[in-house]
Amino acid sequence: MITIFTDGSSRGNPGPGGWGSVVVSDTEVAELGGYESDTTNNRMEIMAAIMGLRKASESIGEIPNSSEIIVYTDSMYLINGITKWVKGWQAKGWVTMQKQPVVNRDLWEQLIAATAGNKISWKQVGGHVGTVGNERCDEIATKFADKEDANLFVGARAEYSIKNILEISVDHEAAAKKTASKERSSAKAYSYVSRMDGIVQTHRTWAECEARVKGKSGTRFKKSISPSNEQEIIADFKK
Repeated sequence: MITIFTDGSSRGNPGPGGWGSVVVSDTEVAELGGYESDTTNNRMEIMAAIMGLRKASESIGEIPNSSEIIVYTDSMYLINGITKWVKGWQAKGWVTMQKQPVVNRDLWEQLIAATAGNKISWKQVGGHVGTVGNERCDEIATKFADKEDANLFVGARAEYSIKNILEISVDHEAAAKKTASKERSSAKAYSYVSRMDGIVQTHRTWAECEARVKGKSGTRFKKSISPSNEQEIIADFKK
């Protein structure tokens, strides 16, 4: 069995982006990643899967038809696209139900080719919840997006530093923080706090806060969701 972890990243969406994959066989591990100057998160997610599958075939060895490949990704767009949507898109001549051209068709076609003849299981893992393989792919993708050295490893699995790479577990503290962050993002704003040139101000609307910070370097701003949260942010900004 061959296991592939994948992830993609984009700064701006669209903007500079990167993708990362970790391909694990019984005896070898291959880390890989890449950069694009103008891309999206979804394109990088698909590219990570394409390149991971190609690497499995080309560098770790020809994959026997009887072998199983498991691809772990945090992107439901990728999973739904390759397991459900592509068949309908192909049947309709690569247009959506709204009669619009399918976005990222070029990459979907490459991914179809990369999966041909192989038994592949597509599995979702949570992003940023401590799953080791996903975290490493995220690190690779973001480093490429930022044009930093990801120190990619290709070699014997026995020499790979991440010994628990195949452990599909969840860091419950990280998962709780992620849930709290989502809840905070969707919560109604009590106020907005900004810091510029060392001076902290509060604003009752986002428009007021934006007018102060937009286009200014060295500023900080954050939404508060309660009076006590506002005071916490103010205290933090004054440090």
